[in-house]
Amino acid sequence: MKVISYNLRKHRAAGELAALVDAHAADVLCLQEYDTREIPAEISGLRLAEATQRNRLGLAVYYRENTFRAVDVRSISLKNSLHDYVLKPAEERMLGVRLRDIDDGHEIIVASFHAAPLTALNSLRRHQIRAALSELQNLGPGLPTLMVGDYNYPVFKENLGQAVRDQGYELTLSDSRTYTRYRFFRGHYDFATSIGFDIAHIRTLPQGLSDHLPILITADVAGGRLAATS
Repeated sequence: MKVISYNLRKHRAAGELAALVDAHAADVLCLQEYDTREIPAEISGLRLAEATQRNRLGLAVYYRENTFRAVDVRSISLKNSLHDYVLKPAEERMLGVRLRDIDDGHEIIVASFHAAPLTALNSLRRHQIRAALSELQNLGPGLPTLMVGDYNYPVFKENLGQAVRDQGYELTLSDSRTYTRYRFFRGHYDFATSIGFDIAHIRTLPQGLSDHLPILITADVAGGRLAATS
């Protein structure tokens, strides 16, 4: 399975999505800072599962409709930073989709995530990540789960990695940095947390109109196929 995650920088890079999907044969597309008033129902063979509703610049998940069916979706608000209270840039910071493979009936969960901005403390972002992962387990207990997006966590990742492992998940970074706008804040911002998946690799794709670079996650269900869901 190939998943692309992309923070569009206030929708500026939205015009690049069809070419990205085609170039990399993506099965799932997870977006952040997408203008939810202007999104299409389909992008190059990928069907919109859901988009957040309570803020203009939000999250969206698309899936390949000749491979999957969307079974359930869930978006949640997470603990706010001071930035959120003052500027209200986003309310819903996680959007999860439960997908069923059309051919064999097996199910997985894929989620788009956008953590609080750099004005917040890392401790708040860790709290948001833990809450989001817990909520995804409620969406599909025991299912393989992959949460990708903009974690806004450029430094002290060892603390985040330990927090994620404490919940049974793995933290995986891409092969090169994903954010380039400010010299002192360049680094890995966009990555993945997963359980029940083998992550083959995460590749940082060439930069477009966003200050974030898209990432391409190649992953398979750990240990092969799961037992079919009822």
